[in-house]
Amino acid sequence: MHDSLCTGPLPRREFLRVGTLALGGLTLADLLAARAMAGVGDPETSVILFWMWGGPSQLETYDMKPDAPSAYRGPFNPIQTKVPGMEIVEHFPRQAKIADRFSIIRTLHHGMSAHNDGSITVLSGKEPAAPDPTSTNKSTHPDFGMIASYMRGSRSDGLPQYIGVHRSPFMTAPNYLGLMHKAFHSGDPTVKGYAPNNMKLAAGIDGQRLNDRRSLVTQFDQFRRDLDLDGSLGGTEDFRRAAFQMLTSSKVADAFDISQEDESLRDRYGRHRWGQNCLLARRLVEAGAAVINIDATAPSNKSEYFSWDDHAGPFHLVHANLERFPQYDQAISTLIEDISERNLDRKILVVACGEFGRTPRLSHRQTFPGKKGGPWLGRDHWPGAFSALISGGGLKMGQVIGSTNSKAEYPLHDPVTPQDLLATIYRHLGIDYSHDLVNFSGRPVPILSSGRPISQLL
Repeated sequence: MHDSLCTGPLPRREFLRVGTLALGGLTLADLLAARAMAGVGDPETSVILFWMWGGPSQLETYDMKPDAPSAYRGPFNPIQTKVPGMEIVEHFPRQAKIADRFSIIRTLHHGMSAHNDGSITVLSGKEPAAPDPTSTNKSTHPDFGMIASYMRGSRSDGLPQYIGVHRSPFMTAPNYLGLMHKAFHSGDPTVKGYAPNNMKLAAGIDGQRLNDRRSLVTQFDQFRRDLDLDGSLGGTEDFRRAAFQMLTSSKVADAFDISQEDESLRDRYGRHRWGQNCLLARRLVEAGAAVINIDATAPSNKSEYFSWDDHAGPFHLVHANLERFPQYDQAISTLIEDISERNLDRKILVVACGEFGRTPRLSHRQTFPGKKGGPWLGRDHWPGAFSALISGGGLKMGQVIGSTNSKAEYPLHDPVTPQDLLATIYRHLGIDYSHDLVNFSGRPVPILSSGRPISQLL
């Protein structure tokens, strides 16, 4: 489990420390320079991933098996949706009403049964070289948001191309792309007085003091240029100016300012973390960010269910989902509706999934150390078949892609790999997924070694 939380906006001096030269360190301007070297332009398309880390159960969400034996079928019932033949869990009534605006993939599958390994596979398309049952593996290849940041290059307004709302997955790293392509963490938009980390100047700081700090940075740069023997620092001041523009950009600040939204729309999304996360995500892609990864682990800091990892104790499959489902249903449905109402459903692609599914057979536990109550009901890790929701992107909606066997154990028809899902995402972003990156050894590494866009969606 990764339990570090974003703590809110840092003091001004902490942000300026990023933008001020520290010999041997990466500065904000260095970051912008490196991003500019990777590419240019601000393509119109964006992706929002509602990332349900822990592994939501396919049998309790989008691939219910009400006719399965009692040891397999879940505690909830299915309901019909607006799309004939498409059933989802009874606790998704809002999604049921707009099912023509999304499609369900039921046959995602891979071979990694640990959280980090599964997450790395789904987010990067590269399986870890050696499975790690302790779930401490870190990726050796960047995830798709990092690659989008690299391929798109920096924006002229300084808005990050890859943003984690309110944080990003902890098991992936940019590796050979460079640290500048890590996701920018927005922080939790539901906290009082919210403003994004590292982008807020303290009240009362006047422009002269900022210019004084800029002058100091320039002096450090001059010293650095004096030491430059190969001309590799040419143009540093141009990127320094861009760094200060990002710091003082009203456009970037406005993109994160969720308080500008109509109060009724904020209510419609839900005044909870996932609802406001989705609303902030829509603002950020509307402003031009390429990829937004919505952290959908715990629905709140008070929740005892820190992820979707519903084993039989310390979680309880019923209690945990009865807390999550109404908030998820409200947030994701409103996001899809809002995007459609703004005529952005060709520009924005929404995906909701986790790293794997849950075991078809239910598990039971009478006691659990340190917890009162019980017995507990749950399911364990299962990468053999799991589901995802996909909406927008100009793709074909209102359909179910693939089918699993009678116990949701494995795909029967139209299997889909994480690489296929990523190829669909890259296609939407206008990124050639056969393109080679260069690793630390100077060797070419294709963005995807396998996979192709899901044909039923095209």
